[in-house]
Amino acid sequence: MPSTTLSAASADPATVGGDLGGLARRIGHEFRDPDLLVEAVRHRSWCAEHGGAASNERLEFLGDAVLGLAVTDHAFAARPARSEGALAKIRASVVNTATLAVVAEELGIGDHLLLGRGEETTGGRRKASILADTFEALLGAVYLDAGWETARRVVVDLLEDRIAEAASAPGVADHKTRLQELAARRFGATVDYEVVDEGPDHEKTFRAVVRVGEEIVGAGIGRTKKQAQQAAAREAWHRLVDREGDHDA
Repeated sequence: MPSTTLSAASADPATVGGDLGGLARRIGHEFRDPDLLVEAVRHRSWCAEHGGAASNERLEFLGDAVLGLAVTDHAFAARPARSEGALAKIRASVVNTATLAVVAEELGIGDHLLLGRGEETTGGRRKASILADTFEALLGAVYLDAGWETARRVVVDLLEDRIAEAASAPGVADHKTRLQELAARRFGATVDYEVVDEGPDHEKTFRAVVRVGEEIVGAGIGRTKKQAQQAAAREAWHRLVDREGDHDA
């Protein structure tokens, strides 16, 4: 199997020094075809000045699709109670230029970029768009080198903490969803709501109680049944988190 301990300098004549094998190890994949790794860090500005070799744009295009599917697949499987809208918010919170650029910085991708002189002098090694695009190109290279399962593992290993953080952000999941996930994880129990209306027709309110298993754990009032259920779920969720100490809920 070819080694990825080659340096960028030995693989391409115009590059910042640095061990591309080290970058591969930080990504978490040993490349069978090291040329894919070199192509992934080769910016179009370098190609414009030197000619011949392909830029990383095709790999970036492929990696963008790999990244989106891997994040979606992981979030979908790990959070079965989340709605389509909530899953879309999780993905959008992770798959964006700002987040990917930070990950690329942490991996030291900028130190390995093949850039043209103009891009080099304008700070291309620290440009968020270039870093994010190169990260996606690297994922595309992993996919071509080893297939979907390896590419998915690399994405999850590198982004799992950020996916979890996005999933717990305010507004990503409503309290009914979060309560359902907590109940399933901690108790293996279902969540049931009982709603009754109160007051005159012109000023009707609704009162909901929520049970986890057989235990009533929350109650709430709202102008609609949905609002009452959300209020009950919010009370129940906070009560169970405080009682059970499950702050990952």
